[in-house]
This record gives sequence, structure tokens and C-alpha cells, in this order.
Amino acid sequence: MPILNIHEVNDVRLDPKEPPVPGDKDVVIKVKACGICGSDLTYIKYGGIMRQPGGVTPIGHEAAGEVTAVGSAVEGVSVGDRFAINPMNTPSNIGSGGPEGAFTDQLLVAEARVGDNLLPIPADVPYEIAAMTEPLSVALHGVNRAEAKAGDKVVVFGCGPIGLGMVLWLVDRGAHVVALDLSDERLERAKALGANAVINPSRENVRERLEELHGTAQLLNRSAVGTDAFIDAAGAPNILMDVVGMAKFHARLVVTAAVMKPVELNLGTMLTSEMTITTAMGYPTEMPEVVAALPRLKDKIATMISHRLPLSQVLDGLKIAATPESCKVMIHADEDA
Repeated sequence: MPILNIHEVNDVRLDPKEPPVPGDKDVVIKVKACGICGSDLTYIKYGGIMRQPGGVTPIGHEAAGEVTAVGSAVEGVSVGDRFAINPMNTPSNIGSGGPEGAFTDQLLVAEARVGDNLLPIPADVPYEIAAMTEPLSVALHGVNRAEAKAGDKVVVFGCGPIGLGMVLWLVDRGAHVVALDLSDERLERAKALGANAVINPSRENVRERLEELHGTAQLLNRSAVGTDAFIDAAGAPNILMDVVGMAKFHARLVVTAAVMKPVELNLGTMLTSEMTITTAMGYPTEMPEVVAALPRLKDKIATMISHRLPLSQVLDGLKIAATPESCKVMIHADEDA
């Protein structure tokens, strides 16, 4: 069977591999759909993650599929059951440095547990929608870390798959959402998900537009924008300082983008606002909630999938996923995808 492996920096290949044999506590999943994540592209750029010299890093972690084999000690699982996979709760940390990656045909899920690393898929949810569970859980965790609630005025920087997922959850929660991106196509997707307004920073003054959309607030001897919470899903180095410079009293900023280099922070300006800056990574508790919401939101979620390719064309999919015109690139193991 094929599996996608990183060999070196910018060297990723579909290699042959023997199908897995489950141990007593394991299951094997026939992968039906797996999304390409920005972290996959980052791993390729850096030559893998936790890769031993001469070894490989299998990638792919946004997966859903059907059980084909069950270990004797696994409870509550039968051949044919449909699951989304929580890779962070697997001992091999599927797709992020362990021996398993989900861009493959048959995936071993070690120490399988229903409700933990195996999330049952509702019957009316297609596999590609179920495969969106993982990135949507990342997005929901960011929204939760922002403590966003109905009526809050929230800004999302970046309308890639994670940023768009945040737009979806914020709209669903009843917030007033402004989405920012340099790609007009991605901004159109944000509007389709219900964003109240969008801003392209290459053409508009962000602060002036936010004052129009969210109003202004007074902060000692200076004015601020009326935004309650900002979420950085873009990672541009200017975002932190821009937000600190315009944040109102007790505003909140959540950084969920992977910012790889140090950025400047004006603590003097931040001191007067008493704003909160925090981060969000992964999805410690969110995945079951996301799965439960899939039937209700599946039509909106489907609009986030921009490309669908078979596993044999996953290398082409990686190139597409690196372009600003793409959103979620979904890989199907079935060749008729």
C-alpha cells in the first residue's frame, strides 16, 4: 500500500509499505478522506519532525475512515464502524513524528479507544466532512481561548482553513465577525460562512475599518477600537504590535498561528489597556463537540473544501495547498474521488 513520507527537506514521496497488522489493543482504519494541513507543509519545509538520520516522517493527521480490523482487547468497535481520528490522543501521534501517517490506505490506530482517539461519525455525515473534525477542533479551541460569546465583536486575522473554521464557530456562537486576509477568494469564503465584514489589508486601512465596524473606545489619553477579541490565525509579524496599538481596555488576543520568529512587543502600550495575550494549540477537549455539530453544519463545512484529489495525486495536492487560492485540500484514498 502507499504511504506519504518526508525523506529530507522538501523531499516527500509516496512509498510502498506493508499493510499494518493490529495488536490486541489496536484497530486498522481504511482511510476514506484526509485533509492537507498547513503543518504538513511546514514539516516538509523543515525535513520532517523527530525524523532519525536516514529515516522518514509519515504525515497526514486529519483523517476519517472505516474499520477493517479490530484487536481482541478493543471494546465497542466492529469492522465497518465509521470514525474520525483524534491523532493527538494516539501513542504514535499520527502524522506528527511517529511511525504512522494518514496519507495512506490502511492506518493503524494503536491503543484504540472509542470516544477518545476514535470518534464515531454520525450516519448522515460524509467522510470528507468527518475529516474536517480535526482542523475544526483546532479552530474551536482558539475561539474558546478567546472566550468569545454571543454579541462579542471579534476579528480573525487569516482565512486559511483554521481561520475560516474560527469564522464558522464565531458566527455559530452569535459574535460579530470581521475577517482579514490578503486573498479575495478566501475573503469570499469567509463571507459565505457568515462573516459580517471582511478586510483586505493590502487595500484598506485596518484600524480605520475596524473603527467603522466595531466603533471606538477611550483609553486614558488615546482612542482604541471597540473590538472585544482578536484571533491571529495568520502569523504575520506585524499583527501583535498592531493589535496592542489599537486594543481597548481588557481586549483579548489569541495567537493560534505558528509564529516562528521573535516579534516586538510594546509593553508600555499594553500596560494601559490591561489586555490579555494568550495562545491556543490543538484541541484538548473540543473534538467530541465538533463531531456532534457536524450534521448541523455540514453544508457550511463543505464550502471550506476547495479541492478533492485521489491519494495517487497527493503530491499535486501539496502544491495546491501552498497557494493562497486554495482552502482545504482533501485527499481521498479511493481513486474515484
